[in-house]
Amino acid sequence: MAKLWGGETDKAVDNFPISGEPVPAPVIHWLGRIKAGAARANGELGLLQAGIATAVAEAGMAVARGEFDDQFPVDVFQTGSGTSTNMNTNEVIANVASREIEGVHANDHVNMGQSSNDVFPSAVHLAALDEITHKLLPALAALEKAFSAKAEEFKDLVKAGRTHLMDAVPVTLGQEFGGYAAQIRLGRARISDTLPRLGMIPLGGTATGTGLNTHEKFAEMVRAIMSSETGLPISGPANPFEAQANRDGLVEASAALKMLAVSLIKIANDLAWMGSGPRCGLGEIFLPELQKGSSIMPGKVNPVIPEVVMQVGAQVIGNDTAITIGGTQGNFELNVRIPLMARNLLQSISLLTNTVRVFSEKCVEGITPNFEGLNKHAEGTLAAATALNPYIGYDLAAEIVKDATKTGRSLREVAREKGVDETTLEKALDLKKIAQGGLI
Repeated sequence: MAKLWGGETDKAVDNFPISGEPVPAPVIHWLGRIKAGAARANGELGLLQAGIATAVAEAGMAVARGEFDDQFPVDVFQTGSGTSTNMNTNEVIANVASREIEGVHANDHVNMGQSSNDVFPSAVHLAALDEITHKLLPALAALEKAFSAKAEEFKDLVKAGRTHLMDAVPVTLGQEFGGYAAQIRLGRARISDTLPRLGMIPLGGTATGTGLNTHEKFAEMVRAIMSSETGLPISGPANPFEAQANRDGLVEASAALKMLAVSLIKIANDLAWMGSGPRCGLGEIFLPELQKGSSIMPGKVNPVIPEVVMQVGAQVIGNDTAITIGGTQGNFELNVRIPLMARNLLQSISLLTNTVRVFSEKCVEGITPNFEGLNKHAEGTLAAATALNPYIGYDLAAEIVKDATKTGRSLREVAREKGVDETTLEKALDLKKIAQGGLI
């Protein structure tokens, strides 16, 4: 590839041979968009010569479109302000713009009115805002819809409820799936709630939040340009020094992603348990059979998608821990763990987006009930005796359960033996009515 970066990028490449992992592409793209907006604003303010402003803006948008992704070799584990990647971006845009007009300077023109300290975190915030808004939230909406559809499909299928992994009073499979849909809906709402603060960017604060060397209208103009182009809720900070010194918006967004990961792990684990078997497990649902489950055991099929979901959830929780630690490092006027936070947050968003989509399409939408297994467990749970309490009292109901457990007989059989009449049994042990709750 023809090298478009300059000396500062070379120094960074030499100084940080750490992971071999570059800064996430969405951050680079938003750096390009910010540089383009900055050039246009500085041109309109009369601070940048028109030809240079146009050339820089066009080059910045080319970076934003991903046309020069191979020109950003700096390792993500670099100086904590992201200065190396900001300079990498300045150099690439200056060299691309110089194809159209001579003399474009990386610092004087491309970086005019900016500092790494306000530009790089702004790009991270907006990259996360963009990826969540246009990718993760739609994927979550589709997963919620898939669970809701299954809740309706399974609404009349009674099964054993479970608490402490032990038999509990009957519920319906639809009720369980409705609960999963609600978990995803609430997770989506929590993430959405973080977006207004994620969209508050420190652009215009330059080095320490004072706005040194930038026009007073600069930041507002750039935000307006980017909001108009993307439709995203991009706004100024509540306080420029707060915005410069910490990355609480990233920490908050990561926390919401972690909460979603916790929900996904719980749901995936439930599905794996319900699909376990086919003969020696719970065997209440059939998960889609996607591939061979063993290289040695013929016919074995594993819950591969739930397993992926649980692994990704663990990774997101780990990423959140690192982001949380990074958020504590806002010493005085600048947080200096931004590349770490960028790397982990964008990875979490990407992993969750892809996983949620696969979970919906390759697992949830294809789940079918095992009627035999559901009915067996619904009839077999001795906790259904709870419904007898209003008629015969807790003590006699407990005696019936103990006898049934000891002898292996059904509740009905033992209850009849202990004098409970058939009318009461039919009324109290109607499993569908038990699942609806309340007194019968």
